[in-house]
This record gives sequence, C-alpha cells and structure tokens, in this order.
Amino acid sequence: MSTDLGPAASAAASAAPNPPSADGQDGFDWRHFLRTYAIIGILFAFIVVLTILTKGTFSQPENLINVIRQVAAIGVIAIGMTFVIITLGIDLSVGSILALAAVVATSLAQRPSERMMYAGLDLPIILAVLGGLAVGALAGFTNGVLIAKFRIAPFIATLGMMTTARGLALIYSDGRPVSGLEQPYNDIGQGRLAGLPIPIILFLVVAVAAHMILNYTRFGRYVYAIGGNEQAARVSGIRINRITIAIYTLSGLLAGLAGVILSARIGSGNPQLGTGIELDAITAAVIGGTSFKGGIGTVWGTMIGALIIGIINNGLDLLDVSPFMQMVVKGIIIVLAIILDERKNA
Repeated sequence: MSTDLGPAASAAASAAPNPPSADGQDGFDWRHFLRTYAIIGILFAFIVVLTILTKGTFSQPENLINVIRQVAAIGVIAIGMTFVIITLGIDLSVGSILALAAVVATSLAQRPSERMMYAGLDLPIILAVLGGLAVGALAGFTNGVLIAKFRIAPFIATLGMMTTARGLALIYSDGRPVSGLEQPYNDIGQGRLAGLPIPIILFLVVAVAAHMILNYTRFGRYVYAIGGNEQAARVSGIRINRITIAIYTLSGLLAGLAGVILSARIGSGNPQLGTGIELDAITAAVIGGTSFKGGIGTVWGTMIGALIIGIINNGLDLLDVSPFMQMVVKGIIIVLAIILDERKNA
C-alpha cells in the first residue's frame, strides 16, 4: 500500500494527538501516559471492588464471559460511535436502527410456516443476516446524506432518524415481537465457536478491523483530520462529504450487526430493542477517551469503556440494585465522563 498521501497527510498528521513532554523537553511524559492508560486501572479497580462486594461471585469465569457476551452489542455500536464522535458528530439513531434491522432480519430467519406473513420465500439464514446489515447501512447512509449534503446538524438528523426507524420497526412488525426463528440464526447470539460465545468473537473481529481501518488506512487518517480541523482537511483536498457519508453508513451498519446479535441472543426481533442503547454507546466511547472536541479517540479505549459499562450493569444486578437506581448511576457516569473529557483536553 502506498504511503504517499499527498497534502491530506499533513492535515491528518496535524490532527493526530502528539502531546509534549511534561517538562517541555524530550522524555517520558507521565501525564500523557496516565491520561492514556488510566482507563485500564479504572477497569481493574471496578473488577476488584465488585469482586469484594459480591464475595467473589462477580469474578467467576462464567460470569465474566457473560459480561463480555452481554456487552458485545453495545461495544459494536460504540465502535461505530467512535468514528462519528472523532469527526465532531453524534448518532442518536443507532438504537432505533438496531430495532429496525432486528425485525427485518428475524422476519427473514423465521421458520417457513411463520415466514409467509413477511416474505413468502424460504431464504437461507445468511440472507437474513445480510438483510439486517443492509437495513442498518441504508439508514446510516441516509443520516450521512442529510448531514453532508443538506447541512443538517448531526444531532437533528439522527434524532429524526431515531424516531423514523423506530416507527418503521413498529409498522413492519405490527408492534409485535418476531419469533419462531430458525436455530442457525439463534446460534449467532447463543452459540459458541472454539469455546467462545459467537457474540464475543464478532465483537473482537469488528474491533480489530476498526482499529486497522482507523490507524493504518487513508480513510482512518482522514477521519482524524476532519475531527482535528475540518477546514484544514477541506483545503488539503479531503472529500469531507464522502468521508462523512461513509462514517455514518459504517455506524448504521454496525447498529444493524448489533441488531442481529441481540435478536439472535433472545430468539426474537422486538421492535422495542435497543431503547437507550445509544447512551451506553456514547458513554463507552467517551469513557474510553474519545473526545467531543474531535480528532481524538481509539478503538481499544472504546472497548474498555464498553466493558466498564457492562461491568457496572452486571455488578449492580448482582448487588440487587434497583433498575431505577441503575439509571441514576449511568446518568452520573455520563456527566462525569464528559467533565473528565473537558478537563483532560482543556
């Protein structure tokens, strides 16, 4: 692969974080090290505290695997959200896109006798999965076009898609869960491969692919360049509109994949799936170091942020904390994450 990126490389390079050392000279920068890797310490601190509070129940291997399995869908969406936030955007529609993709995919994955009401065709499971991914990508593409071509603010465009996609999911499914699914489809969320739950494998594959794209491709450099200084990126020749559309299409595609994972895990496509999951995804990205000021963010940080969200959810459940109180805790975490982001990048 050619490494000559032309003038756009300068914009990307200027957008990438390159903090000076604490004393203004070359050397090890402890402040940068702590800002970058403190999240790992926070993760282990949560594990230790919850292990003590639950008298060892939390740290049981099966429970830890269950935490990662549960967080896989959030993590997949949060990775797409990372791309979006790096470019100073936001995607509030991912939860609704997840639901729409889930009901479409499950309608195609029903047993033939159940499927008649939706498609009338005996389609293989792979087409059901592709159908869910296509719906997600199309919704994300629509978001990207509205933002890039019609200059609608990301908050407004994705807010409109959030309502529209949820309505379409309810219309398509007649407001009822889509059940009676073929077992191979359910295996996507419930099965194992080489001893690992398939949702975890999918999460890891998406994370590795996204990390490679964001750090070792021209597209990834452009994402950082746009977030660091959009005007400089435009002057450098980067096609802002094309990259923006691609980013939101990717976000929608990953929301569609999360819809397939979640619906396969519970064995049905509920049009109410994914309600509020966009907040978990945003929180995971921000906790993981993605900045609302743009140009800063990593996939591995988002993965750890998603794990922290999953650990909190699971730990509070084990401690019999009320679901209502869990909402309060999550809200506080979101606010604290934003405060830390502001202080860290001030």
